Amino acid sequence: QVQLVESGGGLVQPGGSLRLSCAASGSIFSLYAMAWYRQRPGKQRELVAAITSAITSGGTTNYADSVKGRFTISRDNAKNTMYLQMNSLKPEDTAVYYCNAALGLKGYWGQGTQVTVSS
Repeated sequence: QVQLVESGGGLVQPGGSLRLSCAASGSIFSLYAMAWYRQRPGKQRELVAAITSAITSGGTTNYADSVKGRFTISRDNAKNTMYLQMNSLKPEDTAVYYCNAALGLKGYWGQGTQVTVSS
């Protein structure tokens, strides 16, 4: 069982930056594949970025085309925390951002954090 808590969302102007955090508890964080998803208004939830376990899969990262070069996913296994650094934010990045943890057939979600990009 894994509990996930996101933080760091808020209101930012276009071109600005935010860093989201996902704090995990309850299991061996370092073994989990982690990811950020988002759900924009009126849209389905979509994958934003993912990072594998450094122990089992080398800690590789993957990004949606829409955020490549602007967002960076990372994890600190010592702190049981995953991050999403978001730069050059656009209005279309406005969404609720969710943290996901997966290990085998089990997956867990956080409650989400709102990111609003607007002038």
